[in-house]
Formats: sequence, structure tokens, C-alpha cells
Amino acid sequence: MSGHKKFHDLTQKFTKSQKDIVEDKKARLRTEMALSELREALQMTQSQLGERLSVKQPAIARTEQRDDVSVSHLRSIIEAMGGELDLVARFPEGEVKINDFAGSQQHDER
Repeated sequence: MSGHKKFHDLTQKFTKSQKDIVEDKKARLRTEMALSELREALQMTQSQLGERLSVKQPAIARTEQRDDVSVSHLRSIIEAMGGELDLVARFPEGEVKINDFAGSQQHDER
């Protein structure tokens, strides 16, 4: 395979600063993903996720394209993928984990 090199071999000559930049980008990519990217990273198809949620594949496709999803719906999707959803509010004084969705769940049921 002339002309092809492993990424590891390419990064061997990177300076510490360059390696730090790569690590920062990798960490950001692991922590910031679109819902569809998360599903794909978990090697799950839209159909498989739909089966777990008792909906058809087109419903999953529509959800992944939406800009706005309710917290309860997002929680059910994340749980169907095998995860757990935490909602954290960040303020200059610190972070607060929001754990009471009673008001939003009542609103969703209407």
C-alpha cells in the first residue's frame, strides 16, 4: 500500500502542542454528537431503535431531523439506546442537575 500510512504513524512526529490539539478535538467529538451520530456510534440502525421504542423507522428518522424534542421523548430515546439522560443547568456560580420533570411530564400528557 504505497502512499498509505497509519494515523498513528503520521502523528509520531507531532509536537506535544499538536498532540494536545488532537486530544482536545477527540474529547470534544466524544462529548458532542447529534442524536443520529450517537445511534450510529452505538452501531444501532433506525429500525432497531424503532423496535425498542415500538415505533416505525420513519418516526426515528423524523425525530433525528427535528431541532426540538421534548425532554421526556429524548429520555426515552437515550434509554432505548442503553443510556441515561442527565440534564444539567450551568451557571457562573456552578452546575445544578435537574431531576424533577413532573411539570414537563404533566404538560406532555395533555
